[in-house]
Amino acid sequence: MKILIIEDETELAKSIAEYLAGENYLCEFASTFSDAMNKISNFLYDCILLDIMLPDGNGLAILEELKKQNKQDGVIIVSAKNALDDKIKGLQLGADDYLTKPFHLSELMARIYSIIRRKQFNNSNVVKQNELQIDLLAKTVSINDELISLTKKEFDLLIYFIGNKNKVISKSTLAEHLSGDFADMLDNHDFVYAHVKNLKKKLYDAGCEHYLKTVYGTGYKWISD
Repeated sequence: MKILIIEDETELAKSIAEYLAGENYLCEFASTFSDAMNKISNFLYDCILLDIMLPDGNGLAILEELKKQNKQDGVIIVSAKNALDDKIKGLQLGADDYLTKPFHLSELMARIYSIIRRKQFNNSNVVKQNELQIDLLAKTVSINDELISLTKKEFDLLIYFIGNKNKVISKSTLAEHLSGDFADMLDNHDFVYAHVKNLKKKLYDAGCEHYLKTVYGTGYKWISD
């Protein structure tokens, strides 16, 4: 899962990223309004943590741009401002939640998880598809009631595929999802192929149906009824 932290307080942004990394989230940073606008225009995120007060612009304008581009990224406004009108305006512009500084990182994590669960998994903690079952909280995967062992990258890929079921996902999109900004600096996306190949093998060896299909020349697609 990929998170964009739009925050000009460097130490706060780092502490948030360190905490979320422990929960298997990939974090990217934007410390200015212009940098944030560039990132939301060129990349997709599972959730955006948005500080309203930025040195070169108003964070609410970022919400307006997300709405204009019809982006579906989850958004949590994180701000020291506790004014009711800012909160209402932010929610009206499409923010999913509002958290006032200072806050506990565990609460922030719970809110991020809640938004992703609601947007991608119909508000459920357990995702089922026939013989396959995924516990999102425990981060476990079982097939025919038998647990299988996945790496963090493999688990992240599986969740990403199921969260985008019946959609063709390109290798470049997967590279960006797994590596963030670094994807642009890679000569090729062979590492994506390797992770997907390993995920497929573990699923199929455990008795899972072939839901994950290769779309030759394009990418991959998770098939769901």
